[in-house]
Amino acid sequence: PRTALLLQNLSAGTRNPAAALAHRLLHRSTMMPDPVMVKCSEEAEPEGGESRPKRHRTSSLTEADLKLPSFRDDMDYISLTSHEAAADSVPLVWGAGNPDERGPVIATSRSTRHRNSIGAHSGGYSIYRALAVAAGKLDPNFVPDLTDTEPVTRIGPYDSWADVKKVSVMDPYGHMTTEAFDAQLKKGYDIRPTIAVTKAHIDLPEFKEAIRLKRLQPDGVILNEAGQTVITKAAIEPVWYLPEIARRFDCSEEELRYALFRETNMMYPELITRQDIKVFLPPIGGCTIYIWGDPQTIPDENIPLTVRVHDECNGSDVFGSDICTCRPYLTHAMEECVKTAQQGGAGVVIYYRKEGRALGEVTKYLVYNRRKRQKEGDTAKEYFNCTKYVAGIMDTRFQALMPDALHWLGITKIDRFISMSDMKYNAIVSTGIRIVTRVPIPPELVPRDAQVEIVAKVYAGYEGGQSYSVNEEALKDTKGREYQ
Repeated sequence: PRTALLLQNLSAGTRNPAAALAHRLLHRSTMMPDPVMVKCSEEAEPEGGESRPKRHRTSSLTEADLKLPSFRDDMDYISLTSHEAAADSVPLVWGAGNPDERGPVIATSRSTRHRNSIGAHSGGYSIYRALAVAAGKLDPNFVPDLTDTEPVTRIGPYDSWADVKKVSVMDPYGHMTTEAFDAQLKKGYDIRPTIAVTKAHIDLPEFKEAIRLKRLQPDGVILNEAGQTVITKAAIEPVWYLPEIARRFDCSEEELRYALFRETNMMYPELITRQDIKVFLPPIGGCTIYIWGDPQTIPDENIPLTVRVHDECNGSDVFGSDICTCRPYLTHAMEECVKTAQQGGAGVVIYYRKEGRALGEVTKYLVYNRRKRQKEGDTAKEYFNCTKYVAGIMDTRFQALMPDALHWLGITKIDRFISMSDMKYNAIVSTGIRIVTRVPIPPELVPRDAQVEIVAKVYAGYEGGQSYSVNEEALKDTKGREYQ
């Protein structure tokens, strides 16, 4: 009844009464456990000034140290908050120095009593899993066989993993499930990886063209005669530590939880009812990291490192739309990564799923229509305003969440940053990573219809170096083509 009353108040749209009621429920209700299950390692500092145990990759726990997990046989049982206030919840200490102290992230539907995280694995793809279950194609009790799925190369652990201000939007141990939490897996706990690390060959038409024009030289190791490159890549699902996310956005954790709850149309009531659970797997896309060269050299400041952080643009990146600079800038960055790797360094491209400045592709296309149908045409002067008119805001990518992937790789210095974005640059350097050189997109790679974008961005503060200089006259006169 208390939870039902809470949800009624929240759905009514009256924030203050809801917040007050939530506060009473969260802090006074005997239905809720004490808020100690998930906490930051800063709260668990040993007494007497003792140092933390040394970080290690593998767990020192054995099966004998753990009790048997329990699962529900009746999968039709539904808990309103999807979490049970039980002592079986697995402790999770975010920012701890090793996996034994930290504990695994558990967020599977078959482990309701052990769960220590809100949300579901695979982000939005969890909906497709639900369809498979509904269609009778997938057993909801299925447990993955993780044999031979371990990473193809070692990444970490690094000091940054124990710093919540540097890694709090992903699980740094997410790729080490079978190694760091072997004892728990053998005991029967349902722990799923949130990161996978593999190898691949990239066959890019732009590489073949670069070889033809002699911008790239095949070496048979990084780049072969056919124009293929061999890379290491990591797929990462988002795992958020809510107190740190709130700090980065200069709001309280309660305000963050309320906004997440409200703007997802109340999909996750435990954001309100379970403040003791501090970790959230949001229903959004994550990122993919592509690495040229030896990943082990990345943390070494004496070895050159080239980096681009790229936000998804399906229209340009995949289909070659020329209204923006996304694909040409991305492929230019990949070319620079190859060159750096051939010189004995490493190149990194981090590809974030933030389509349309994280506003979505539908919103982006609506903005395109408005830009092209303006009375004065598609002008650089109105480039950002058109987005604000349609979406109410110019950008929701919020680069404050972006640098965590860099810290996961152990990066402390970037020699060549292939980006003009002031937002990305400021977000990265504010976390302690040094950037030596910023590299703008070569003017000859900017498509004709993308001149509107590049002029608007440089005028707004993007770093154009010696390649770009924009005044008010250029801002006013630069126009894109009209619809045909």
